[in-house]
Amino acid sequence: MSGFMSQFVVPIAIGAVAVVLVLGLVNMMRGGSPNTSQRLMRLRVLLQFIAIIVIMAAIWIMGR
Repeated sequence: MSGFMSQFVVPIAIGAVAVVLVLGLVNMMRGGSPNTSQRLMRLRVLLQFIAIIVIMAAIWIMGR
C-alpha cells in the first residue's frame, strides 16, 4: 500500500496542484476574467489541502 501511495497518489496530487497553478498563471497573463482567477485560486488551495493530507497519509503508512 505504501508503494502505491508514494508512487502514484502523491505525484497525482502534486501534479493536480501544478496544473491548476499553471492555468491560473496563464489566465492572469492573458488578462482573463478575475472571477476565473478567483475560482482557480480557490481550487488550488483546496487541492493543496488534499495533497498535504495525501502526503501525510503516505508518510504515516510508510512508517508502519
